Amino acid sequence: MEIPVSIEIVMSQIRFVRGQKVMLDRDLASLYGVETKILNKAVSRNLDRFPNDFMFQLNKEEFDLMFQNGTSSWGGTRKLPLVFTEFGIAMLSSVLRSEIALQVNISIMRVFGKLRALYANNEKLRHKIQDLESRQNRSEEDIQMLISAVNMILEPPIEEPKKIGFR
Repeated sequence: MEIPVSIEIVMSQIRFVRGQKVMLDRDLASLYGVETKILNKAVSRNLDRFPNDFMFQLNKEEFDLMFQNGTSSWGGTRKLPLVFTEFGIAMLSSVLRSEIALQVNISIMRVFGKLRALYANNEKLRHKIQDLESRQNRSEEDIQMLISAVNMILEPPIEEPKKIGFR
């Protein structure tokens, strides 16, 4: 049984915090079809599976930045949300132990894989563009030197006018 989770939905829920791609506990709970408190309880019972590079809690400044723009809303909550990196999301399926969690995790992992491939392709493309730009700059310099040389050849030499007549 495969639970379809659209790439667009997952990508729209991936955020960048502390230089890492993460997903919020509430977004993951929604995808898994459980309440956020259920997800967080399962995590708290298994904290040894979630080191800081798998999961961390947002601080007040990060939370305010994430939700101040008005496009995202956060319901009444007393705790700052947890965010999960790709590794933490992979670990969630073992903590939640349901077929839905497993299938949703597979979908999410595929999206993260596609993001990595997209990033790698963008890096290659960026390097190729930089190489082309440097070649173009060298070519422009060579063309300018060539044009200057041709102009020097085509310009008639400046000669003193010959005086005709008596001195």
